[in-house]
Parts: sequence; structure tokens; C-alpha cells
Amino acid sequence: MVGGVVGAVWLVLPCRTITNDAPVAGTHAGPVASAAAPEEEGTSAADLVLPLVAVGAVGALAGYGYVRRTRRARTRTTPGVGPVAPATAAPPAEHDDLARALLVEADDCVRTSREELGFAEARFGAAAVETFVRALRDAEGELSAAFRIRKQYDDGVPEDEASRRHVLAGIVGRCEEAGRRLDAEAAAFDQLRALEREIGEALTVAETRFRELAGRTAAVEAPLADLGRRYAPSATAPVTGYVEQAKDRLVFTTLRLNQARQATDLGDHERAARHLRAAEGAVDQAAILLTAVDRLTGELATAASLVPAALTGAEAELAGVRGVLPDIGEWEQPAGAVPEAGADAIASGSRAVDADEALEPAPRPELPDALLGIPVGELRSRCLHADAVLAVVRQELTGRQPYDPLDVLRRIVGALAPVATGRAGVLPAVARLTARSATAAADGFVGTHRGGVGAEARIQLAAAAQERTEAATLTQLVHIDALARQAHELAEQDVRVHGNPLAGAAEHESGAAGAVLGGVLLGGEPDGGAPASFGGPGTRARRGAPPV
Repeated sequence: MVGGVVGAVWLVLPCRTITNDAPVAGTHAGPVASAAAPEEEGTSAADLVLPLVAVGAVGALAGYGYVRRTRRARTRTTPGVGPVAPATAAPPAEHDDLARALLVEADDCVRTSREELGFAEARFGAAAVETFVRALRDAEGELSAAFRIRKQYDDGVPEDEASRRHVLAGIVGRCEEAGRRLDAEAAAFDQLRALEREIGEALTVAETRFRELAGRTAAVEAPLADLGRRYAPSATAPVTGYVEQAKDRLVFTTLRLNQARQATDLGDHERAARHLRAAEGAVDQAAILLTAVDRLTGELATAASLVPAALTGAEAELAGVRGVLPDIGEWEQPAGAVPEAGADAIASGSRAVDADEALEPAPRPELPDALLGIPVGELRSRCLHADAVLAVVRQELTGRQPYDPLDVLRRIVGALAPVATGRAGVLPAVARLTARSATAAADGFVGTHRGGVGAEARIQLAAAAQERTEAATLTQLVHIDALARQAHELAEQDVRVHGNPLAGAAEHESGAAGAVLGGVLLGGEPDGGAPASFGGPGTRARRGAPPV
């Protein structure tokens, strides 16, 4: 507006200086008059340039105002005309990545806190750690809910985009709450342990557990080798390399316990506490690895003893289903045909029968509720498939080649689940054994390799653990087993992709690379970084490297 007014004034001003009066002759002539002519021409040119500049300024101001109003209309957050787009809205992919990352972080915090809490309870008793146990349970509850919601999200529930964004925000909030719950108790937990002041007894506890595990390592090797000779390679695949990994963790433990002792003797209690916490984490993981070998040894022995009973139970289930299936001719009458018995009865008049009743097939006698509604042809196909699976199993058992007892039971249960009536009680027991074995194997692998395991494997494992507490049918148990095995496979893939977290042979010789892969050390430094401790994301790395 100001530019417009200035331009108008300058355009009008020359007109105001023009008059119609006759010119007055000057007293001087000649050169004076000729010099005046150029002066009038210069004044006229200046009068024209200034209005043009003013008009240009008006145009520039108008363009700037238009652009500014357009930007405000596009980014406004208050009701108004035009499209509304939040300037700070993050793409959906970023929300999804954040939710996955926080699930992994919260799961690591819960696992680490559970490990260190075990050492505190061993030293101070259950009553002294009750507050921290309660905090851990609260965090586990939040994390379990987050995993359950995430599994539903991955299964496509809910479907609309806005609701899915809210679900991701809920997952993030629950993971953050789990971390806050642990962070809130970290300071009190440090006061209870008092590693920086009274580390001597804690060192003794860790060294005692280390010596016990060192003795177990040698005792586990012989039974594991025997399993490899008696059964197929797939039987021992879940614990392949576990003894070597346990030895690696114990080598790391030896080094860190020695460093903790040396730092204690020098009065550097902060450094001693850091080394002790790393040693405790490695000791706990060595125990998990060796326990997995012992557990699998017992499970294979139990499975081998259950195979004959499982075959007998499966055959009984199939015989029961066939006994209640109607004849093919009875259920495959042409449309509109009247059964022969019904036609004879109507013709003879021996009893009053409606035409509709005569046209309907007789109900299947004693068919279990679980199989009602399934077409007869489908039931027969399922029975034929189960027969084929059982025939292959019998052939393997009568051969001279080693077999995998858990895999045999898994195939028997998987074949019978679609036609199971619940009459044979051995099959649910077998299904619980396979589901428990698969879930424990996956959980142990994730716990001892969590530095390289991503979110997907943890989501599947959490789903298997959740369903296992609620499973009631054979089909549900088979599904749990499948979820756990899938989680194990995904975790192994993640570890292969992750590779060696530290470069160089020295890190392998000291066990630092395995400690980082296992989540004992948090990485980020040449020596593996700070040890993970009780607490959430804000406190679990609090025992960082002390100043040199």
C-alpha cells in the first residue's frame, strides 16, 4: 500500500508543475537560454524513473505477500479453508522402525535386569529384592502387552491407517513405560548392591558360580557327543556350538574377574564394579547355554520313550474318527434323491414320514464337537494324510538310520491335530512337550545372542510364550510350536547377518566379541563398551568406563 501511494504521487507531481501562462522573456539571451534547455530535459527523465521504481516495489511486495499467505494456508493447524498438513508429521515407516527398535531395547533391558537381580537375590535374599522384583514384573507386563499389540498389528489388525498409527504410538508408549519403571529403581538397586563400596562378597559369589560352571562344561560335553551318535543331526541342532560358546563366556569371565580383583586391590572400586558386572553377565549366559544342553538331553530321552505311545494314540484317534464317519453312499446321494429306506417307509405307510425328512441324510452318530461342520470328504482327506504320515514314521523307526525323536513326535501331532477328538490323552502331552522344547530353545538363543537379534524374532517368541499359557487344544499347541521354531530361525538369520561385532583375533581370544553379541557388553568401544546393568534405557549403561 505504501508503495502504491508513493507511485501515485510521483505520477501526479509532473502534471502539477505544468501551467498555461505565456513564457516571460529573460533579460539575458543567447548562451543562457541554450543552457537551460538540457536542464529541463534532465529533470523530466528523473520524474519518470522514480514512479517506475515505486511500481516495481509494489509488485515485489505483492508477490511476497501472496507467497507468504500460501505457505501459511498449507501449514496452518487451526480450522480454515484449504488443505491442512501437520508440518511435523513423521512418515509411517519411521513410526514402525521406532516401535521395533524400542521393542528390542525394552526386551534387552528386561532380560539384563532379570540377570542381575538373580545375583542380588542370591546375596541378600528374596525379601531384600522384593521392590525390584515388583518393578521387573511391571516392566515385563508392559513389554508383554507391547509384543501382543505388535503381533496383532503385523497380522493386519487394525486395518485403517489412522488406527494403525495410534497402535504404533501405543507400542512406543508401553516400551517407554517399561524402561521408566526399571530406571526408577536403578539408584535404589545400586544402593542395595553397593558394588562401589562392598565388592568383596559379590566377587566371591561370582567366582563361586564361575567354578561351578567350569566343572559343568566338561560334564556336558560327553552326553552331547553321545546324542550326536544316537540321533539324527537335527536332534542336536538347537544346541550346536553351545558348549564352545559357554567356554567363550567363561574365558571372558576369567579375564574380567581378574581385572575386578586387581582394581579392588588398587582401591579403584568403580572400575572393579564395572568388570564384576560384565563377569556376572557372562556367567549367567554360560549357565543358560549349558542348561540348554542338559534340557535337550532330557527332552530327547523323554521323546524317544513317548514315540510308541504316540503312534498307538494316533492310530486310536484315526480309528475313532473312521468309526463315526458315515458311508460314502449315504452322504453322496444325488440332489433330490430319496434314500431307499425312506422311500420304502413312505410307500408302505408303516410310519408317518415327511418328505423333507426322507430327503435329509441321517445325522453322523457320536461325531465330536470339534469335527462338526467339516465336510465328510475333507475329514476323509485328513485321515488319509495322517495315515501317510504315520506310515513314513513307522518306516523310519524300523530302519537302521538315526532319527530325531522330537521331530517324529512333532510330525505325528501335526498330522493328527486336524482330526483329533481328544480321546487319546497321550497326544496333548506330546504336543506340550514339543511346544515347551521349541519355546525354551528359542528363548535361550535370543537371550544369549540378543546383541544381534532383531524385533521380528522376539515378536514371534513373545507370541508363542503368550499362547502357551492359554493353550487348551491340540491345534493350539501345534501352532505354538510352529511360532517358537519360526522365532528361532529368524533369530539365527539375524545373527548370521549381524556377523562379528568386534574386529580382530584379540577380541575373540578374550571373549569380548561373544560378550557383545550376547548383550553382556553394550558395544561402542574397542573393548566392548560398558556392561549392561539393571535398569531401563536411561540407566543400564551407567557403569561406563571410569576416567583413566
